[in-house]
Amino acid sequence: MAHNINFNERTGRYSFFTVQQKAWHNLGQVVSEYPTSSEAIKYAGLDFEVIKKPLYTEGTDILQTANGMEIVNHKIPVPDRFATLRSDDNAVFGVVGKDYQIVQNKEAFGFFDAIVDGSEGIRYETAGALGKGERIFITAKLPGYIRVGNGDDITEKYIFLTTSHDGSGSITAAFTPIRVLCQNTLNAALRNMSNVVRIRHTSGAKQRLENAHRVMGIANTLSTQLEKIFNQWTTVKITDSEVKQLIQLALCPNKETMEQLKKSNVDDLSTLFRNTVDDAFAYAMTSDSQQMNTTKGTLFGAYNAISGYYQNVRNYKDEETKLQSIVLGGTAQARTQKAFELCNGFMRDGAAALLFN
Repeated sequence: MAHNINFNERTGRYSFFTVQQKAWHNLGQVVSEYPTSSEAIKYAGLDFEVIKKPLYTEGTDILQTANGMEIVNHKIPVPDRFATLRSDDNAVFGVVGKDYQIVQNKEAFGFFDAIVDGSEGIRYETAGALGKGERIFITAKLPGYIRVGNGDDITEKYIFLTTSHDGSGSITAAFTPIRVLCQNTLNAALRNMSNVVRIRHTSGAKQRLENAHRVMGIANTLSTQLEKIFNQWTTVKITDSEVKQLIQLALCPNKETMEQLKKSNVDDLSTLFRNTVDDAFAYAMTSDSQQMNTTKGTLFGAYNAISGYYQNVRNYKDEETKLQSIVLGGTAQARTQKAFELCNGFMRDGAAALLFN
């Protein structure tokens, strides 16, 4: 599996760090203690500035000289277009417009430092750069936990931030609760709330980044609501066949597949869909994290089967694809949110909520 982690030839190191344990790609620096923001920037190889420079194209003039006709090359500025590049090796990231405002890596870390007050503070757990360094990501642990059941099943609270320096996307900060036992990322859509804040790279980006304390408000509100909902789900029993039906509904990719499910035409379902459902169901039935009092035979366990499949079983092309799918509004997040809605329906209506309608 590709990783796309930036390799800095100048330092001979991969631009990534993690605390205490190696990442799946076994690259980068493993540190024993949670670093400060200034330390994390260095560990992750993000201690470079991003520069914005005007773009030029080449033009030619034909001049009459004493020696005859001579072709002279000259630069022509490209109106309102700029290149972004990194300061340490001049690697070009992309082309942006005149209104594009760079948010430096240290400013992204400054966002985290600003949103948590008090002595506990925020703990930087991973950070790194992808490609040439055009996309960076930071995962930081917030104080406190979401406790499910008798407290043995604990979900830690994280904020994930990613931004690009090539003009391809916005600054994105997301609240992502992570279940300790199996490292499932739980993305839950609660009513009309979103767990994601996006900030455009325009003239007010720095100010809005500094004032994005609402991410912390989202984290506090969501974690309180999730703790209540998840604890309710641990008391609701669900059969193995209902778990499989919930998985089918949550993972259903299109109307055609739904029609086949309604008709119980299992043989007409695509091999890919059947294998995906089987893998998720196997995870639901056999994973150690699914054998706890809070998950075995419960609605909470059924929900975790979906999030756990995408986090721990599904294969991805590279790390960036996985992050996009799980955290940044991709397929995994959409399917997990569908599972959340189905579980809410099951909580309200029982097995009738899983009818293919």
